Order: sequence, then C-alpha cells, then structure tokens
Amino acid sequence: MILPNRSRRWLMPLLSLTVMILCLTVGSPEVLAQAKESDTSKFNQRTYKELPLKAERLLEFNTKEGTWISVDISPDGKTIAFDMMGDLYTMPIEGGKATRITDGMAYDTHPRFSPDGKSIVFTSDRSGSDNAWIMDLENDEFKQVTKGNNEWVQSAEWSPDGDYVVVTKGRRNLKLFMYHKDGGGGFQLIDSPASLKVIEPAFSPDGRYIYFSQRNGAWNYNAQLPQYQVGMYDRENGARSTITSRYGSAFTPTPSPDGKWLVYGSRYEDQTGLVLRNLKSGDERWLAYPIQRDDQESIAPLGVLPAMSFTPDSKTVITSWDGKLYKVAIDGGAASEIPLDVDVKLEMGPRLKFTYPISDDPEFVVNQIRDGVPSPDGSKLAFTSLNRLYVMNIPD
Repeated sequence: MILPNRSRRWLMPLLSLTVMILCLTVGSPEVLAQAKESDTSKFNQRTYKELPLKAERLLEFNTKEGTWISVDISPDGKTIAFDMMGDLYTMPIEGGKATRITDGMAYDTHPRFSPDGKSIVFTSDRSGSDNAWIMDLENDEFKQVTKGNNEWVQSAEWSPDGDYVVVTKGRRNLKLFMYHKDGGGGFQLIDSPASLKVIEPAFSPDGRYIYFSQRNGAWNYNAQLPQYQVGMYDRENGARSTITSRYGSAFTPTPSPDGKWLVYGSRYEDQTGLVLRNLKSGDERWLAYPIQRDDQESIAPLGVLPAMSFTPDSKTVITSWDGKLYKVAIDGGAASEIPLDVDVKLEMGPRLKFTYPISDDPEFVVNQIRDGVPSPDGSKLAFTSLNRLYVMNIPD
C-alpha cells in the first residue's frame, strides 16, 4: 500500500494515519467508487515557503463520514468548524454540504472559533513544523502564533476575551503556554514537574481557569489505567490542581459557556464514553456511552478524543464518534446525528515508488540470509532466507 505523503508529520503514528486514510477512502464501496486521482492543473495549489513539498496528485471523493473529527461551534451557534484529513471545513449547525477553508500540503487540525467569531485558531505544519496559526475568516489571511521549528503543538484555544491563545507544546512532555493574538514570544504557565505532559487546554468562561488533560510521561508500553486525569490551572495564583480521579482516566475537558458543566471522556471496562459533571455540586453521570475508542495508550497526537464543543446556550454538546457528528443534549435523551457531506480534494506529494529490476531466471543470488547455524560436525550450515529454511554443505 502507498500512503499519501502530504507533509512531514513526524509525530503522527503511521498506524493512525493509515487508519484514517483507509476509513475515508477504502472503508465504503461508494466512496471508493468516487475516489480518483486527477491532474493537479484542476485545482489551485496553496504553497508555503517553509513547506517545499509540492503536490503531484489530487484525490477527489465525496464522503458522508470521517475519522477522528474535531469540532467547534461559532459563538452565534450557526456554524460548525471541523477538520478532516488535514484540511479545515465549515458547515451549518443543521448539517449538510461542508465548505473547505484550508487546503494545500499542510496538515491542519483542531479549529477553534474566536469569541467574536471572526477568526479561527488551529494547528498546522505549514511552517515546516507544528505550530499554532490564526485564520481571519473575512479576508482569508493567516498569522503564525508560535514559532517553533522542532516541536509539537497539540492544540490551541482562545481566552474568553479573545486577546490570548493558550497552547500545549513541546517535544514529549508538552507544557502549557500563552501567547497574545498580535504576536510576541509568549510565556510559559506550567513548567514542572518535568515528567508532566499537558494537552487539550480549555478555558473556563470567566477566563480564570484553564482545564487540560494531564499524565505522567509521554506514553508507555503495556499501559495500565489510569493514564490521564483532568487538571486545572488557576491564572490568579498560578496553582495547578487535579480535579478527577477516575480509574478509566479523564481527558478532553470541555466546559460549558455558562460555567455550570464540564464534559470529559473516560473509559469504563473496554469502552469509552462521555461524562457530564456539575461543576457546582460535583455530581457526575454518563452523558453518552459508549462512543468510540480513545487514544490514551499512545502519544495522542490529535488528542485523547476528538475535540468537542458546547452550543452557546450550554444545553447541547456537539461531538463526533464512529465517523459521524452528533448533538447530545445534556438533559438526557438519545444523540441526534448531524448530516455530513464533504467533497474532499486531497492534495498529495510524489508517489513513493521505486522501480527495481527482477530477474525471471530460475536461480538468483540472495542478498540477505539470517540465523546461520553450523552443524555440530561443521559440515553443514542451516539458515533462513526468503522465509524458508535451507541446509547447505560447507564449504560448497
């Protein structure tokens, strides 16, 4: 199988990328039938100075579902922004045909509307490395927020006043930073302990607290639960606290605009669901269970769960699972699907294909043998090659 080479995503696990491509292009016969490669002259390719890789192929198809879709709601409650396969889209809250707002070889994720609804902050590798960017929705202009060249920015979020952007960034154990929207070097909010990993930041409505997912260390093999808990940073006194203690972990905190509720993900037995917490009383209950797998055993490059969002009235959560978008009312009841219709135009780099001549002769020289073991009398040698076991005479 040849994977699309969009840009250098050294932090994206190969397996996760493969799953996304397969789910969107191979998982459905109707999608496969519509998918086709076309001449790049059919589209206007967006290029970036620090991202020299140029698209040579264009894969076009229509899909009604996606994989690992992070969503956000505009402040007026009329528009959904979401990511799909490295591009950003907008769509009416009722669902329907999506409009692509970013394109090109860059891998764009995690769109979040500004409080005034005029801009979107998101993560992208269009500078040659992961960074946070702001897109002006009125004039289609982009501004780079973070300026790293060898780091990973997992996600970014606006402060409620719209003046600042909080990001989690680093190499392995990411930390919490804040930047002014107009530029500057930013400042670090959490720097210790060194082993602490912080991702998925979210502001409380009054701007005092920043919620996030935290764990000890980047990841580990044969992980034992819990892996994550929801942490909270107090901007008034700089104190950091942990506000959950669930055995199945707690991650992807999403506060409501009225400050009364917090939704986060957790695992129970072998399934993952969404937990609703009353921030005043501390009472909790399952909001939706089960939903989809979480990513807490890996480095979670796109979050432990896809990002979700409350509607402005704080009565509904917009989220995604199993390839679909859903509205989930916090007062109970079944989740309702939001129809999704996306015309994907996936720009891909040169095909990683090499031509090696293969002889049709009945015998040929093998360039690699393994596990050679001589016989006790030294007259024969046993070894493996081409997935077969051979015995030969020595020294013949």
